[in-house]
Amino acid sequence: MTTASHEQPEPGILIDLRSLPNLRDIGGYPVASGGRVRTGRLYRSVALDRLTPPDAEVLRRFEVRTVFDLRTEHERTAAPDRLPEGAAAVVCDVLAEATAMAPAELLDVVQHPARAAEALGGGKAVEMFRGAYREIVSSGSALRAYRTFFLRMAEADAPALVHCTTGKDRTGWASAATLMLLGAEEEHVFYDYELTNRYLLPRFDALFAQFAADGGDPEILKPVLGVDPDYLRTAIDEMTARFGSVRGYFSDGLGIDADAQERIRESLIE
Repeated sequence: MTTASHEQPEPGILIDLRSLPNLRDIGGYPVASGGRVRTGRLYRSVALDRLTPPDAEVLRRFEVRTVFDLRTEHERTAAPDRLPEGAAAVVCDVLAEATAMAPAELLDVVQHPARAAEALGGGKAVEMFRGAYREIVSSGSALRAYRTFFLRMAEADAPALVHCTTGKDRTGWASAATLMLLGAEEEHVFYDYELTNRYLLPRFDALFAQFAADGGDPEILKPVLGVDPDYLRTAIDEMTARFGSVRGYFSDGLGIDADAQERIRESLIE
């Protein structure tokens, strides 16, 4: 199921651009108020550093005004975004204070079976990502980054696109937290999150094949290159333990008051 139109009303549909895998509109999900998440307002994707001119022309039609870049300074410098025409970049460095291995380091490790087995085997990758997701929720840099993101969304700085490097973890939490604030059912939050495995993992088929040819076990790579509902559950548990609820996360964690939260809902719910 693919489409090149941001008017697609069904949730979770891939916008099939070769140079921008995992690009999708988070709209279309029903919410508790009886409405639906508005389409054409917030998109999620991988980084834009490989965006080709033809795909940029398609993306331009979505009239994206703001690109939220959740990557670290190192990631942004190594692979600068190619912004669509008319869009402004907003840096929201989620992992500036992270203690876990940086995404760029992980992507290098997975090229080498021996290093990958040592660093990621025996459940190490899963535990690493659980720790990373706790930091994505409650570290100081993450709270500042997501505060910036949501306050700009409260100002109706949309249509907008949010991304990190592979568009699955930092971006996954941005999308999940948005959907939870809007009142989407938890099953839809997890559904949207896990679509990454359908849309992104196939892009790594050549890497999986080469990893196996070099003597590695491709199963080691899946917790790194894909997503696991356990990661998102870890993040939600961290949010609940630290802030009590999604509302507490927004008000006490991010410092976004009730009026701003309501403006986000008004912008993103139809």
